[in-house]
Amino acid sequence: MKDLRWKTLSSNYLFTDNWLTLRADTCETPAGKVVTPYYVYEFPDWVMAVALTTDGKFILERQYRQAAGITSIELPGGCVDTADASLEAALRRELLEETGYTFESIEFLGKVSANPSTNSNWAHLYLATGGRLEQQQQLDPNEEIEVCLYTFEELRQLLRENGVVQSMHMAAFFYAFQRLGYWQF
Repeated sequence: MKDLRWKTLSSNYLFTDNWLTLRADTCETPAGKVVTPYYVYEFPDWVMAVALTTDGKFILERQYRQAAGITSIELPGGCVDTADASLEAALRRELLEETGYTFESIEFLGKVSANPSTNSNWAHLYLATGGRLEQQQQLDPNEEIEVCLYTFEELRQLLRENGVVQSMHMAAFFYAFQRLGYWQF
């Protein structure tokens, strides 16, 4: 197969903040074409889980999402912090903070990119099982999250109705449902 990778000739950082860095790259394609500027959004990696309680209920969250202007039903998860010892540690921290649950088992399902043409980060997908409510939520100052528990049948109906619109979360459901034996391909 032909190597299609571009060579980065230079990078100019235009904006840097907690969760977003924007840079403009000057690149050269394998055919020698120079592409400039090529904008790249640098985000921290994300972790998220299809999370189940000890009695088999799916833990989902409702929260408002300003960019889309919607109240969204999503999986628990968030950004990996530099202080997190591992991706699993980041996920366990996020699960506890956002839902109050701890989990007996965490299983890595894979990773996906929200948009590999512009975003530099990965979303790491997990299956968390054996969830037990251990504490109250410990939300960040800007978070308002409602925890919701769904049976599998309720979740199936929600998904049929396009009730989860976050594409990376849909990918997590796809991999988790395979692992749980809900479908094969």
